[in-house]
Amino acid sequence: MASCRTGPPLPPLDLSTPGWQVMQGQAVWKPPGKHPELAGDLLLATNSTGDVFVQLIKTPFPIVTAEILGGHWQIQFGTGQHVWRGPGIPPKRFPWFQLANALAGKTPAGNWRFTNISPDRWRLENPRSGESLEGGFFP
Repeated sequence: MASCRTGPPLPPLDLSTPGWQVMQGQAVWKPPGKHPELAGDLLLATNSTGDVFVQLIKTPFPIVTAEILGGHWQIQFGTGQHVWRGPGIPPKRFPWFQLANALAGKTPAGNWRFTNISPDRWRLENPRSGESLEGGFFP
């Protein structure tokens, strides 16, 4: 018998532990299709082992939380209404999993295109789907 199931939720992260580099800013996310843009506060945290935490919040509500931790990934929209997770490389279709690599100068996967608009502003877009994420971080 074969079955399909997602893995367990990722453990909570403590971004104040040594090794995490945390950046805060603001971003505007244009979801694919005819959905309206959503603006909010953006948090991006990375560490030297390749773990990533990205969250877009419209205080007090999380809009998107995406994590890569120890070879597993998880993405959650809202307060848990829609959650996907799995082992290995995260899906290419989500900009949240492309952002850290794009900011580090690596080419984003899939149809994503990254542009530095100015020294403190950037844009990640998928011309095929119409989805985009544009923002900047505070110094």
